Amino acid sequence: MRTAQVTRQTAETRIAVELGLDGTGHSQLATGIGFFDHMLDQIARHGLIDLTVQADGDLHIDAHHTVEDVGITIGQALAKCVGDKKGIRRYGHAYVPLDEALSRVVVDFSGRPGLVWQVPFTRSMIGAFDVDLAHEFFQGLVNHAFITLHVDNLRGDNAHHQCETVFKAFGRALRMAAEPDPRMGQVIPSTKGSL
Repeated sequence: MRTAQVTRQTAETRIAVELGLDGTGHSQLATGIGFFDHMLDQIARHGLIDLTVQADGDLHIDAHHTVEDVGITIGQALAKCVGDKKGIRRYGHAYVPLDEALSRVVVDFSGRPGLVWQVPFTRSMIGAFDVDLAHEFFQGLVNHAFITLHVDNLRGDNAHHQCETVFKAFGRALRMAAEPDPRMGQVIPSTKGSL
């Protein structure tokens, strides 16, 4: 089983993450940010990832540090889970609709962090959640998982639907990219021989 436990403690947050790539989609989430927990649950369920997140952050200031640090910690856990990346598919993609909204996410376990983010949210807040934090979460994640990630919301009028399609599509694309490829055996999927 490809699993990892990572903790991160700063003056602003205390984060503990347990992640299992070959799971059933079970999650236990306690970030103190209800909408964010809902989004993390989408990654777990649609990626068939077992995910536990316990976060204690400086929410009296705002949610920024907590959301970013959860992204960093999940990214570190992902990097541990895939290890040297032998035998994985490496690339994954997904299109996910939710009513009028449609998003596309493409993942590459490239070993190089990079985020292309094209999500024109129709409003700045989803309840008490600042939509800018979705970008901060994924930026922290890609920087520490060493993945290239392209995120495009192709259409949508409802910001909740836009955001949810992004997180669902990420879960599905991640599942595809991290999945063992039986035809690869224990080969690293790169002409360089390393990722």
